Amino acid sequence: MKKHILVIATLLVGTIASAQSWSDEVQLGARGGLNFSSVAGDDIDSPDNRTSFYAGLVAEAPLSERFSVQPEVFYSGQGFDLDDIDAEFQVDYIQVPLLAKVYLAEGFNLHAGPQVGFKVNEELDFQPTEDAGDFDTDQINDIDFQLTGGAEYKFENGFFLQARYSYGLSEVVEDTDIHNSVFSAGLGFMF
Repeated sequence: MKKHILVIATLLVGTIASAQSWSDEVQLGARGGLNFSSVAGDDIDSPDNRTSFYAGLVAEAPLSERFSVQPEVFYSGQGFDLDDIDAEFQVDYIQVPLLAKVYLAEGFNLHAGPQVGFKVNEELDFQPTEDAGDFDTDQINDIDFQLTGGAEYKFENGFFLQARYSYGLSEVVEDTDIHNSVFSAGLGFMF
């Protein structure tokens, strides 16, 4: 009887261990969610957040059981609201971060790293909910270097939830102390 229990226990432990074992395979996925963006610095009076979205692709390359590297590329709607003139300053980027991920528990990780944003759109919009009222501007720098960090929980079925904060190291406008500030929250799926 003891021998049977030992065999069954060994099989159960082996099954559980193999289900939770580390894999060195690169995973590809997609992510999307909401951005709450603004700008910060000594040369601007904290405007209200612009709520927009982000969407893009991710790849996670495990280096060990608890550490991986994650490059991404995604579209990010950013900017800020100007309540005093009832307008929205829209600055949209293609963001390219390279994140280091540390898994602290099964499925839960913290991640951080550098991010480069390439401006793809900039306009002042006096009617943000309609197609009219857009005025193109050219005041924002074309490239924005940022630091980003956040937390993520990845479920066994490939879905994940994440929250992240990014702060611009570059000046948004040349010779000013104005920097991008973005909080994002969303979900994704690894294929």
